[in-house]
Amino acid sequence: MVGRVLLACILAGGAVFAAPSPRAAGPTVTLDSGTFTGVASGSINKFLGIPYAQPPTGNLRFNLPQAIPPYNGSHSATTFGNECPQQAITLPLVNGLAGDAIDFIVNSIFRAVTGPIGEDCLHLNVWAPADATPSSKLPVIVWIFGGGFELGGTSLYDGGIIAQKSIDLGQPAIVVSMNYRVSAWGFLASSEVKAAGVGNLGLQDQREALRWIQKYIVPFGGDPSKVTIWGESAGAISVALQMLTNGGNTEGLFRGAFMESGSPIPVGDISHGQDYYDSIVATTGCSGASDTLECLRQVSEDSLQAAVDATPNIFSYQSLNLAWLPRVDGVFLADTPQNLVLEGSVANIPFVTGDCDDEGTLFSLANLNVTTESEVYTYVRQTYLPAATSSEIDELLSIYPADITSGSPFDTGILNALTPQFKRLAAMQGDLVFNAPRRFFLEHRSGSQKTWSFLSKRLKSLAGLGSAHATDILDIFGDQELTTYLVQFANNLDPNGDADLLEWPQYSTSSPQLLTLLDGLIPLTITQDTFRTEGFSQMTTLSLKYPL
Repeated sequence: MVGRVLLACILAGGAVFAAPSPRAAGPTVTLDSGTFTGVASGSINKFLGIPYAQPPTGNLRFNLPQAIPPYNGSHSATTFGNECPQQAITLPLVNGLAGDAIDFIVNSIFRAVTGPIGEDCLHLNVWAPADATPSSKLPVIVWIFGGGFELGGTSLYDGGIIAQKSIDLGQPAIVVSMNYRVSAWGFLASSEVKAAGVGNLGLQDQREALRWIQKYIVPFGGDPSKVTIWGESAGAISVALQMLTNGGNTEGLFRGAFMESGSPIPVGDISHGQDYYDSIVATTGCSGASDTLECLRQVSEDSLQAAVDATPNIFSYQSLNLAWLPRVDGVFLADTPQNLVLEGSVANIPFVTGDCDDEGTLFSLANLNVTTESEVYTYVRQTYLPAATSSEIDELLSIYPADITSGSPFDTGILNALTPQFKRLAAMQGDLVFNAPRRFFLEHRSGSQKTWSFLSKRLKSLAGLGSAHATDILDIFGDQELTTYLVQFANNLDPNGDADLLEWPQYSTSSPQLLTLLDGLIPLTITQDTFRTEGFSQMTTLSLKYPL
């Protein structure tokens, strides 16, 4: 910088007698007795990498998050903090798949975390309008990232895009994102974990971050009574589960919820993860310990990482029957998520939930070797429904036939049949984990609270994938229509308001209308949420009876 100033002065024929003044310090905020210096970026101030809980290291590994002590001293908040440890994955880069589809998988969905990784990772980030003051009382939008509960981090997402959009709309808001523990670090599951009361630590981390917001958001200009939680994929599922925990009591932590590709999922007891726990215990040499959980707290980071990497990941053969994900632990989740919905253990707040049309295609790249009718039957039984009867599986397969014209990517005819069974598996897996749970959630809550729902059919031409899982991220972090709807929802608990956008009707069982996002000259329309009724019904019946 100094060299450029000197060169400019010389070229202008002037003399330089003193070095230029140092650059002004960035914006600051005082929390307790601590001063945090962030970064000014146009009309946005951003404060990155603020610790919201004690580092979950040493004896705090595999333990509930502990509140941060009062801040003091001076702190730089100019870079993202560590991302939490990630499970290694192998991306399914299929031979013959179009280059744009491969590029989308690698760079738009599950690209490598960009920041440093370490167990000291419970940090959050705040983007606020530069003119916000402690008396501004702005709504707060809290982003929870996705990644199959196995990977991900906040450095992948620029909350400033959302904050800037809020300013442009004349509805300024503050955006917060947090890291939370993922994979085994956040979702260790076993009888030992349940007995210790330390299940679902990733969800507990999110809850602790929400408590931090209640305590500290005012100095940034936020109103702790106007918090909307928002996420995509595992982040959206997290939002749903935050609505279900604690008997539906939000503790005043949030007043609205916005979910992209995630609803209360069909998962069962924490004991369903016992085999994966036992595998890690054995691999790390903890099998002979009297307290295997305590032993796991003491093993080296490298040893634990290697053990976790040896377990199935989101792109393994078993696909969406994940090794590491939220399960019933008796503390955060007292029952299966879908049973909690039936019991009415749901926060009575306005919410938005939506899906992409082809949620299952991305995850069906992991089972392309399933190519025959008998192999599909075996895969469904062994992977998802080991306790189901033959007639139940036969009925499911009759509803989701092998006819490639009826599979996913939907509405693409004979195209995208990577194998004779790919589109069939994609339809079933996407409906089981995403679309059927979304409709189930809406059908049981739309009469009790204000709800809106959407379906994204954009990027349907993406070879092999269609309107794949996570494609709607581009519609919100790309400053598209969903960005405006989100900002308006956070401000008014209603996504409508911009006269230039299509009016988004509330969802009801008598009129189940979807805001539908399309490619082409007509980007938005309203459709009916009545597709694949028989399939959704059977998926819901089976998932209630045989949760994962």
